Formats: sequence, C-alpha cells, structure tokens
Amino acid sequence: MHYRETVVWKRAMQVALEVYRLMRFLPREETYGMRAQMTRAAVSVPSNIAEGWTRESKAEKRQFLTIAQGSLAELETQLTLCEEIGWMDVAQTHSLRECVDETSRMLTTFRQRLRSQGRPSKEE
Repeated sequence: MHYRETVVWKRAMQVALEVYRLMRFLPREETYGMRAQMTRAAVSVPSNIAEGWTRESKAEKRQFLTIAQGSLAELETQLTLCEEIGWMDVAQTHSLRECVDETSRMLTTFRQRLRSQGRPSKEE
C-alpha cells in the first residue's frame, strides 16, 4: 500500500490544510514568526509519515512516526499560544484540534504496532 492511501497520512494532510486555512487570522507581522513555525510543524507531520513509510526497517519507520508525533505536539502548543494571545478563538480552532488529536492517536497506535512486531513472541 502507498502511504497516500493510509488514513493517518490523509488525516495529517487535513491538519496541514487546516493550518494553512487558519493562518489568515494571524497578524501580518507574524509572517516570519508564528505563521512560519506553525506551517513548518504542520507540513512536517505528513512529510515524516511519508518518509517513514518508505523506510525498510521498523526502527526507522518508528523514528519518523515519532518525529511526526513530535511535530503534532509542537503544533498543538503553538495553537494554544495563539488562542491565549487572542489571535484565534476556540471556535476557529476546534476542527483543527480534533484532527490533531485523531492523528496523534493514529500515530500512537501505529507506533505501538510496529514496536510489538519487532519483539519476539512468547513462542520463539
């Protein structure tokens, strides 16, 4: 299966698209600050899923999925800061937060599966 066919990559792409949609609410002077940080973090998620998907070893796959999960945490933190500063309100970010949460849960599950596949079974 190609990574573009996976639900987790599709969901991560939705996160990135939603971030770009919300960037218009940030002040123009944040073009090279918060806007750049958030878009970089958002793009990192599907990019690292795609890169990990193409790796042959399970350890490498897990590493790239871990990076994707870290980028999601970074994005969620930046989103919280934008809300607390007053640049965005909770109603604007609700859909993105749901998508971030769902993507994070999928990545956690996928990483756990890869980790358990790498261990010898009790029968071995």
